[in-house]
Amino acid sequence: MSMRKKVDELERRRAEAKKMGGEARLARQKERGKLDARARLDLLLDPGTFREIGVLATHLGRADGATPADGVVCGTGMVDARPACVASYDFTVQGGSIGPVGERKVARLRELALRERIPMIWLVDSAGARLSADPEEAAWISSFADTGYLFREQVVMSGVVPLVAAMVGPGAAGTAYIPGLADFVPMVRGTSSMAIGGPYLVKSVVGEDVTEEALGGSKVHTEVSGVADLETGSDAECLAAVREYLSYFPLRAGEKAPRRAPSDPAGRREEALLDIVPENPRQAYDVHKVIAAVVDGGRLFEIKPRWARNIVTGLARIDGWSVGIVANNPMQAGGVLDVNAADKAARFVNLCDAFEIPLLFLQDVPGFMVGSKVEQQGIIRHGAKMLHAVACATVPKLTVVLRKGYGAGYYVMNGRAYEPDLLVAWPGAEISVMGAEGMVAIAANKQPDEVKKQLAEGIRPHIDIYRTAALGYVDDVIDPRETRPLLAHYLTLCAGKRVERPWRKREIPPM
Repeated sequence: MSMRKKVDELERRRAEAKKMGGEARLARQKERGKLDARARLDLLLDPGTFREIGVLATHLGRADGATPADGVVCGTGMVDARPACVASYDFTVQGGSIGPVGERKVARLRELALRERIPMIWLVDSAGARLSADPEEAAWISSFADTGYLFREQVVMSGVVPLVAAMVGPGAAGTAYIPGLADFVPMVRGTSSMAIGGPYLVKSVVGEDVTEEALGGSKVHTEVSGVADLETGSDAECLAAVREYLSYFPLRAGEKAPRRAPSDPAGRREEALLDIVPENPRQAYDVHKVIAAVVDGGRLFEIKPRWARNIVTGLARIDGWSVGIVANNPMQAGGVLDVNAADKAARFVNLCDAFEIPLLFLQDVPGFMVGSKVEQQGIIRHGAKMLHAVACATVPKLTVVLRKGYGAGYYVMNGRAYEPDLLVAWPGAEISVMGAEGMVAIAANKQPDEVKKQLAEGIRPHIDIYRTAALGYVDDVIDPRETRPLLAHYLTLCAGKRVERPWRKREIPPM
């Protein structure tokens, strides 16, 4: 056979593989409002940059025929002109299940991503491990004892390169751990789900009748469990979120995130900042308005916006610099820190610290939640996670006290003891073990109300921010309009920050 004929045969085989599960299954995928595995890559990657590996892979010996690309489309491409490895699971082929050859392909991608130090992206639309009741396929079933490498290898990659698991369909059993170990997990409303066991397994094991959506749909994981980071309305929106998320990150640990041309002047003084925080210290306000007034273009890419809403975490830019923002939100439970808020903040701080993204803390915190309920939930160990994360972080850390910094809440929001590169406060702020009224309520609990009121008035001058500044415990009290210019200055000043810690094999974080 001549080389031309051999190449024709190669192209025929490639074309067959690219038909995926066939027209009927592709039509069903479309009816569900889902893109196919290859169309998703077209949206995620820069046009014309995808280079596939393993297109000819298939699960040989299956009684029901070939499995094109063995249910997962793998390769490399460019996201905003920067390289990435991508595995796109194909639900039209055996439900996107993990087969032996498909996993071999993904393993090659993980190897490549780790060796070249480039991001790894999974587009998950998978029923989990490939199952069969056919005794002829017992060889694959019995090889289970040699599986599980994918999760260990993903852990090795963690903190080395960005890891993204976009849930564009189901992620059942084994494939649920891919997002569980990833840095960023967006989900598509109505078509994606995650669960250790699907509805049939749940019914057979615990007798519970539950739908896939109720068990592990996007609402469950973005509002209740906190496993996912963002709910999106479509595949296209989900993939756009992945592209934006990666834009804030470097390709690998040890490098700085790319600085973008600022969309507005570093010295912009925002008049609106004078009117956001109410005069009444008990009145709530939306901290998102403060963030929007300070960051470039008013744009915050929020992480976990619907989970633990009493704290806001997200990515933004200030004078073109990527910055991770942690802000108490008085609109939700007064901004108090509870179990979920502490976990959310700790995870986000660790993420930013791993990839050299500076941290901005916007404090208005009454402290940690108290009571028997939160003690039973383990508020001490959860709060310790946040404290541990902030104490370990060595990236530039900037703190602005907007209104109050009370108790251990002040500590974990990067108070003075936690090596802030800048610690400033707005007029009217208070930094104290607690507010004057709370202090009197405890220390003088048997006194009449009138006496308590007088005692509180006597304490208030001692926690006034000007006294704190006079003692040198904050760097300055600033006009709120100075916030953005000052932050922009310090982000440039601290861009080369390096911190040496005592040698240790590893830290032992609270559980």
